[in-house]
Amino acid sequence: METEQDAHAACGPQEHYFSALSEGRFRIQRCEGCGAHQFFPRVLCAHCGATALAWIEPAGTGTVYSVSLVRRKPEAGGDYNVALVDLDEGARLMSRIVGMPADRVRIGLRVRASVSREGERALVVFGPMEAA
Repeated sequence: METEQDAHAACGPQEHYFSALSEGRFRIQRCEGCGAHQFFPRVLCAHCGATALAWIEPAGTGTVYSVSLVRRKPEAGGDYNVALVDLDEGARLMSRIVGMPADRVRIGLRVRASVSREGERALVVFGPMEAA
C-alpha cells in the first residue's frame, strides 16, 4: 500500500510542500538524524546535513521575530506587513500577520498559522492568538 510519503517521494521538497499547501495543509520538515525542524523545504538538513527528513504538521503557533510595514494607498489595497515568524518548533518563516491592523503588529506577538487562498494560490498566514 502506497503511503503519502511514498506518493511524494518522486517530487522535490518544494513541490511536496506546495502540493500539501494546496490541499490546505501546512507542513515543515523534521530531521530524523538531529531532530531539528526546518523551513523552507530542502533535500538536506540545514543543521546536520542528513538526508532523512520527515514531513510533519507543526503546531502552527509561533512568535513574531521581525516585522516591516508596507504602506500603500487605499485604492491599491492599503497597508500590509511582512513578518518573520519563529515557529515553536524552531523554524523561521516569512509571512504576513492578518486579522489586525497592519501597523499594530509588534515583535514578540504570539500568532497562529492558517492556510489562506488568494485566487489559485495557497499560502501560510498568521493571526494573533489573543485579541489585538
